[in-house]
Formats: sequence, C-alpha cells, structure tokens
Amino acid sequence: MACYLHDVISRRAPAADKVFIENHDGAKITYGDLAAGSARMANVLKSLGVRPGDRVAVQVEKSPEALILYLACVRAGAVFLPLNTAYTPAEIEYFLGDAEPWVFVCDPAQKARLDPVAAKCGVAHVETLGVRRDGSFMDQVAAASPDFEDVERGPDDLAAILYTSGTTGRSKGAMLSHDNLASNALTLVDYWRFTEKDVLIHALPIYHTHGLFVATNVLLLAGGSMFFLPKLDADAIMRLMPRATCMMGVPTFYTRLLQHPGLTPEATKHMRLFISGSAPLLAETHREWRAKTGHAILERYGMTETNMNTSNPYDGDRVAGTVGFPLPGVSARISDPETGAPTPRGEIGMIEVKGPNVFKGYWQMPEKTAAEFQPDGFFITGDLGKIDERGYVHIVGRGKDLVISGGFNVYPKEVEDEIDAMPGVIESAVIGVPHADFGEGVTAVVVKDKASGLDEKAVIAALTERLAKFKQPKRVIFVDDLPRNTMGKVQKNVLRDTYAKLYSA
Repeated sequence: MACYLHDVISRRAPAADKVFIENHDGAKITYGDLAAGSARMANVLKSLGVRPGDRVAVQVEKSPEALILYLACVRAGAVFLPLNTAYTPAEIEYFLGDAEPWVFVCDPAQKARLDPVAAKCGVAHVETLGVRRDGSFMDQVAAASPDFEDVERGPDDLAAILYTSGTTGRSKGAMLSHDNLASNALTLVDYWRFTEKDVLIHALPIYHTHGLFVATNVLLLAGGSMFFLPKLDADAIMRLMPRATCMMGVPTFYTRLLQHPGLTPEATKHMRLFISGSAPLLAETHREWRAKTGHAILERYGMTETNMNTSNPYDGDRVAGTVGFPLPGVSARISDPETGAPTPRGEIGMIEVKGPNVFKGYWQMPEKTAAEFQPDGFFITGDLGKIDERGYVHIVGRGKDLVISGGFNVYPKEVEDEIDAMPGVIESAVIGVPHADFGEGVTAVVVKDKASGLDEKAVIAALTERLAKFKQPKRVIFVDDLPRNTMGKVQKNVLRDTYAKLYSA
C-alpha cells in the first residue's frame, strides 16, 4: 500500500522540469523541486520522531516552503494542522492543547512568544520556518536527503485536521482523510476543466481549505502552474492576468478588482475562469463583474468539513445568488430543521450533504460528530437553503449564528465573552451583517452601563491583543437593550435585520 494522497499526486505529475510555482519574488519551483523538497522535509519530520498519525501544527507566513511542508507531512504519514497566522498566543494554546501535535512549526519572529505556550501544551519540538527559506526547520532541511520512502497511508487515514468554529463550545477539529482530499480535487479538476495548460493566480492564504486544498490540490492533480502571491494585491493580479488562465478568490477579491481602473474585457481576455467561494458573493458583484469583463464568476459552495459540495456549471448558466448543482458523487438534500424530514422542492430548510468529500468527524468529539450526522450518513451543514426547480442550490442563511467574514469563520460567543469582560459593559451580541468586501462584517451590539464612558474606539482597541484581526468587530453599536423573545433569548435575527444596511450606507 502506498501513501494514498501523495500517490495520486505523483501519478499525475508532469515532467520534473515543469514550473509548479512562480513566487512573487520571481523564484521558480518545478515539480522536481517539489518532489525533492517534500522528501527533504519528510526526512526532517521523521528525524524529529514524527510517527504515522502524529499531528504537525504549522503557523507560518505564506511561502512556497510552507506549501511544500504540507506535502511533506502527507508523505511522512503525519496529520497536517494549519493555523491562521492571525491567531494570538492565547488562541494557539487552545489548538495545541486540543490537537496535541508532536511538532509545532512557527514563524521565527514569533518563537519567543510561542515557546512558553508550546511547552505548556507538551509539544515535543518547536521549529521555525520563515518566508526567506530561513529558520531552524529549513536549516535541517538543507542537510537532509532528497530521497524518501513514503509512509504507507490508506484512503481513510487522516491527512489533515482543520479547525472550524461553531455556535456552541470551542473550535472543532474537522478530520479530513486522504480520500476526502483526493476525491474532491479529482472531481474539481474535471468539473472545472483544469489541465496542464492552466496557470492559477494564487493570492489566497494557505491555512484555509480554499487556498490549501482546493487551489493547491486541483493544480497539482491537473499538472498546472501558479503565480504565488502573499496576499490580495489588485495591481499584482492585474499585471499577472495576461499570463494566467484562472483565479480562485473570495468576494473581496472581486470587489477590490472592480475598483481597479485596469479591469477591462481586454485585460481579462486571456483568463478562462474566475471562481469565488468561502463567503457569499453578492448578486450585484456578479452582475457588475460580467458587465465590466464579459466573464461570469463561477460561485461554488464548500465547508471546512466537506471540501466542495456544489458548483455552478462550467458550461451553462452561472446563476447569480446560487451555488449551482451538487458535484458529481455528492448528494445534497433539504430537510426540515426541526424534524429532519425531507422538504418539498423549492422550500427552505437545512442543507445536508453526503459523499466521499465529507469529513470523518470532529477530533476527540464523538458525541458532537454523532449529532451532526443523520442515521443514513448525511452531514447536517447548519446552512439554510433551498433547491429550485432547475436543481440549483440557494443558500439563504444559517441555522446557526456563525459569522463568515472574508472567508473565515467567526464564533460569536468568543467575541462576546471578550467584550462582556470589559469594565462598563453589561452585555453584548455579535452578528454578521452583509458587507460587499467581506461577505459579512463582524458587528458588535453592546449594552453599557449608563455611567460608562466606553466608546467604539475603546472596545476595538481592547480586542486588538485578544482576538485575531478577522474576529474583531468592524463596527460597535451601543443600544439601551437587546431584543429578546418570550424565553429571554437574544433575537439575533432582529439585530441582523435592523443593521442589514449598516455597511452599504
């Protein structure tokens, strides 16, 4: 038995001298470099005592080496655990304590802050990896062998754990198997018509399923290439478009590019595909993009737990405001949120999905896992939606209060707990409000003591060191009371309706 996911990648690899990554600094990494580099890193992981099934946690800035480390973990039989670079030491402590990784790789500049956290959590090795091929991990990689015998892993063995937020409890670790990742990427290669001729503009983060698994695995399995940008840079993207064929982005990419004076049909004529996901794309953005470029953005729907579930078609109508059809091999249905019974076509209910893309459950949470699956194996997504007469899936909201801002999940109670602990605050409610750039803007509605001089600026400043930037409210609104139902529960739906146009004014 081979290393399942890496074997799928290796069997479809193009010639060794073909460029896989052209970095923003001009450095080029070929498929041959990828094989040798991941072998060197896998040898280092093995020398550090990593055994099959051990977790390797990684919080580093985006770089080609960080991406190669993902493949090295797969080859070494480890479980890759990417962590958002915005997470504070207080947040990192939870992830390291829960996942119990054997190795933690962090940015060289952050090691002094994170060493005590890793020690407290019992992490055996803390290594560093910087964006200039620097750090203690890369020092060891330089001396390692470029040959490595992949550790045997089967389709159901874990390849990664990605933490996702919910509406109760702490973040949950979604366990993704080798086949979860391989099967979904192979489906997307075919569905989106990727070939070795494709060149992707990659400006997404690589600690998130979109940039790490969707973009990277699809290009690897197609034998294509990518331009590797550290972050969204509209000028850089416009410069690269004449040499690229496709781009994957979140709605922010498209709203920012729509403001660029160089965006024209001529500038985008070499591109064959623009894909959007991770947050809802406003129908207005979809229409404006088509008017300015002649291209219809292809919107799709996925989750940390499932990879991609649905997609608008490559050929055929890409309908604004929908996320298309279930992907080949994926089943989707709508159920009554209260009873779980199927709903008639066109009626709104809970979206449930089933397929080889669906994760193996939540790390060390068997009861939570069991609660999220129906007896027949369908995963309850927590998203409310409908399937129209043509079969297009529409997402109309969430049955849970999770906020998705810029493609990242924000757990409201975590933000509320921080705000409620501030002197002068009586209570708070955190909601997501439609935002053209971020899909949803994190918004805090706060009731304060009438004698308090607390203002919006003070609340946001106090959260700077406590929460990752994407979790911090973009606005803080003060009210006398929060709306409640007869049971005393805060009515967040009322707040969302009240402030629905907050960011469009």
